[in-house]
Amino acid sequence: MNSIYTSDEGARVLAQRYAAFLEEWPVPAERLHVPTRQGETFVLASGPKGAAPLVLLHGSGANTAMWADEVSLWAEHFRVYAVDMIGEPGLSARSRPALDSDAHALWLDDVLDALNVASAAFVGTSLGGWLALDYAIRRPARVARLALRCPGGIGRQKMGVVVASAFLLPFGNPGRRAMLNLAIGPTPAAATATATAQERAVGEYVLLVHKHFRPRMERLPVFTDGDLGALNMPVQVTLGGRDRLIDSHGTRRRLQRAAPRIAVVFLPEAGHLLRIPARRTLDFLRAAPAAPPAA
Repeated sequence: MNSIYTSDEGARVLAQRYAAFLEEWPVPAERLHVPTRQGETFVLASGPKGAAPLVLLHGSGANTAMWADEVSLWAEHFRVYAVDMIGEPGLSARSRPALDSDAHALWLDDVLDALNVASAAFVGTSLGGWLALDYAIRRPARVARLALRCPGGIGRQKMGVVVASAFLLPFGNPGRRAMLNLAIGPTPAAATATATAQERAVGEYVLLVHKHFRPRMERLPVFTDGDLGALNMPVQVTLGGRDRLIDSHGTRRRLQRAAPRIAVVFLPEAGHLLRIPARRTLDFLRAAPAAPPAA
């Protein structure tokens, strides 16, 4: 199996930077390493142990650090489990089982079992949104609620950025920054003097990840209309109208047709990297279930 990193030294550099971010996690947390059939999985657990469980699944080329700005609020109300997904640049196993199988659902079964969590709410973004949706379809009894941000597997996956990256990445950091700006919008490191030190650190880390890490390049499997329409838990999907990685307009149309129960939040000026107030997601996670339609 090919390494998910460009070199052992690159993997070491990324792990070292990631460790620094974890040291600055804004709330008290437990660092857990749980066994799964795909190898060890790292989970950062925050919030009261007796609270309702909330599982966070980050996007491709990311890790638990992406939730640092939101976890403080969520951890006031939930036992938050931020999971480093396998095959991504975190502290979990480098395994990448096929997406068009039940392998990731079985992996999440192992994670939840190890955490003694029977059912949880999920927040997932991009690839993490796809994984959360796949799990809800395969294991509906274990998913209480879904808050998805720009998830794959519903609308068309745009491949233009993949083609562009082949031309831009050989140009070092300027090329990587141009590729990221094209894909998800300006990174904090590209900002002017208005950027905070933390934002610059995050931006520099994102550039490092794309220097040393090999992301998945395959197309995500597409869910059927029947899969989407059968979801019976509360689901909210937030989309950016200027997303260059997925067809957000097509995603919205398909959900409105195949799964009208799903709440769609469409942000016309947003791209793939959605900056959503933590309170907005919390309001959905804590909302009372909608009453069933009258017979």
